[in-house]
Amino acid sequence: MSTLKQLRRRIRSIKNTQQITKAMEMVAAAKLRRAQNRALASRPYSEKTTEMLQSLAAAASSLTHPLFEQRDVENRSLGIIASDKGLCGSFNMNVFRHVERSFPASERSDISLYPIGRRANMYFGKRDWTIGGGVELLGDQIQFQLAKEMASEFTRAFTAGETDKVQLVYTKFRTVASREVVIEDLLPIVPREDAEGAGGDYIFEPSPEKIFDTLLPRYVMNRVLQAMAESIASEHAARMLAMGAATKNAKEVLDNLTLTANRLRQAAITKEILDIVGGAEALK
Repeated sequence: MSTLKQLRRRIRSIKNTQQITKAMEMVAAAKLRRAQNRALASRPYSEKTTEMLQSLAAAASSLTHPLFEQRDVENRSLGIIASDKGLCGSFNMNVFRHVERSFPASERSDISLYPIGRRANMYFGKRDWTIGGGVELLGDQIQFQLAKEMASEFTRAFTAGETDKVQLVYTKFRTVASREVVIEDLLPIVPREDAEGAGGDYIFEPSPEKIFDTLLPRYVMNRVLQAMAESIASEHAARMLAMGAATKNAKEVLDNLTLTANRLRQAAITKEILDIVGGAEALK
């Protein structure tokens, strides 16, 4: 059994840990509010851009653009978005396990990974995967330049024929307590005949080629940026909940240790009283 001194030392240590987890919970909550607002505010723009592009692409069906080219998938690229830091529960492992389950070992020979975030680089760098590129640090806020660089890399690999399909794997933000790991197709861009306005009588000025040469790179960058925004919001939500649970667990452990320490202290006091009484009785 632990001594009273050891219990007091453990209580002090857990109190210090509780203060840290509580502070991290509050910081994550503050960051979550900003990240959540950004992700939700940019979502309608991303959805409307996708809808508009699919509609224009369907209307300009005679146009041949490299990003519309659909090929037999012999090589695939996966952009995997995770976090830089830990202490966010199962947030990162949910992404990694989803990738492992979706692409068994027998199907990985033609897959190139582009990990985004330190944890993704650490995890897949130690396993039997082909790393085609990626980003070491994602950060905890949206970075336009980072999204632009990754979009350019994906576009270059696809147009150069190095990959036949590009997909993004990230955690989509639903609510603070609900998140979902998704795999979304990024390239090639597939026109939807059922998109709103598809087949409409559009007049392209100056020309469909110039319009798509300007619009498509921005579309790809916006999709990558939105995925990063969703992942960052999900990360902060997961960390806030994980630190809240850690703080609650620390309180339960403190209560149990304090109760045990009080019992030991009372037992020690009782023993001393009995010793005193016994000594007094012996002197009579």
